[in-house]
Formats: sequence, C-alpha cells, structure tokens
Amino acid sequence: MRRYYILCSVVFLLLQLFSCSENKKGFDFAIYGADGANDNSGDSETNTSYSLPDIDLTNWKVTLPIGNPTSVGPPEILDYATNDVLKPYMYNDSIEGALVFFTKPGSSTPNSKYSRTELREQMVSGSDDTNWTFSQGGIIKGRLRMDEISSDSNGNPHRTIVMQIHGRLTNEQRDLIGEDDNNAPPIMKISWFNGYVRLNSKELKNPNAEVPEILHTDAWDNDSGYTFPTYVGYEPFTLEIRAGDGLMEVVLNDNETKTYTGNSIEKWGIFENYFKAGNYLGTTNENAFARVKYYSLNVIH
Repeated sequence: MRRYYILCSVVFLLLQLFSCSENKKGFDFAIYGADGANDNSGDSETNTSYSLPDIDLTNWKVTLPIGNPTSVGPPEILDYATNDVLKPYMYNDSIEGALVFFTKPGSSTPNSKYSRTELREQMVSGSDDTNWTFSQGGIIKGRLRMDEISSDSNGNPHRTIVMQIHGRLTNEQRDLIGEDDNNAPPIMKISWFNGYVRLNSKELKNPNAEVPEILHTDAWDNDSGYTFPTYVGYEPFTLEIRAGDGLMEVVLNDNETKTYTGNSIEKWGIFENYFKAGNYLGTTNENAFARVKYYSLNVIH
C-alpha cells in the first residue's frame, strides 16, 4: 500500500511539472477568471480586453456640429480614431465595442437649425450623387443605445434622432421646380425620446397631388407619429428600416414592427433616398449634449 501512495505522488509531481512546462510554451490559463474579468493579483502587468464596433465606414460620410458645418467622408473617415477633427465627436468605446457619436449645439445644415454628428450613406464611396428609390429598395439595421443626454429646464431628457431615411431631388427634379439644391424631406425620422423609440413620417397634404407639386417640400406634412410601447431606456436595442416599392417598415428589437403603406408612401416612390444614422440633437439649448453608441450598422440594397 505504501508503494502505491509513493507511486501516486510521483505521478502527481510529474503532471505538475508537465503543466508548468506547457504554460511556458504559451498557454496562459490565469489571464481571466471564471467570470471573464482580469485577475491581476500578484502581477505587475495589466491585461486589457477590448473590442471594436461592427461598422464599415467605406460608404458613409459624417457631418459634425462645427464649421459650416464640417463633413468628413472617405477615405479620411476611415481613420477617425486618429483624425484630430473627428476625435471629439466620433470615437471608439473599446470596452463596449461601440462607435460613439457625441454632439452639442453648434453648426447646422442649411435646412435645419439643429446640430448633429450623423452619418450619411454614400452608395458610391465619396459621392452624394448616387442614391436609391423605394422600387430599388433598401434595408438599414443597427444596434445602439443612448449613453447620456442632457435635460430641459423641467428635468426631461432632450430628444435626438438616431436613424433616418432622407429624400433627395434628382437634378432634373430640382431644375423642374426651380430649387437651388437637391433637398427633399425625410420620409422617416427615428428618435430616442425620453427612453422610447419614436417614429415620424410624412404624408401628402393633398392626397391627389402629382408631379411637380409633390416635389415641393411644403407639399408634405408631418404625420401624427408613432411610439413603440417598449421602454428601451439607456440599454442597447436593435433598429431596422426596410423600404420597398410602396412599403416601409420599422422594426424594434426584431419583434415589434410598424408598417407604412398607402397613397403617400406610393407617391414617395418619385424621390431618391439615402440612409442616415448617428446623433441629431433636437435642441439648441446652451450646454445641451447627447452621446449615442452604435455597436453595429449595416446596409443592404
């Protein structure tokens, strides 16, 4: 029996030596504990875990709340992490694996009084001239969350737009109605509003209107809006917009859908469109701000 215990002890020691030898070859079993947290006890070096957002910026440009306003597109936007112009407004949170969009009141575009740090889709990288119609279709899907936002004088959080489908006049349409730019209304604006996801679309003031009347921005009015009943608060949520011939759908968290059909959506098919995503703050109050985090963003046509 004594020989048996001696033999077991020898085998145990050999196994311990083998394990240490394997660790020296590159197997480090002590970096993370069972809960995935770093265990640095007794270790002078800190092991850091980080991740990056699942967002390809090749076909996006960003508008900032500075300049006239300032826009940065490809290829410069691809180096946003080291771009001194972009870094205060668009940067990585490598702990959460998110792309952060920070904005505050400042410069605005010609057709708005509000500021933004917001991406604009470019189907052809570096150009705004190629866009899509509802008959061609498009899908945008992102995972995001509101990180922090200022409040008004009553203590209510401000509102910010986090995703859009924006209309655009072709050059021929612009010239037909005598406009000096290609701007058309947004057919879908999705806002974070006091912890809820709020949708606003457009509808024709005159249901019988045709071209060229419907090409004018003032031919369209805001609809009554729709708020998804689910409270998202400051937690991550998933948003998807699907556009097709005479149809638009908005999906929250893959299980709540708001569908738009009918006369106005059908006649909207005359316009070109592009997707937008980011942080478009709905206030000009001094000291207001918002910080939105996107974990993923994908577009399909």
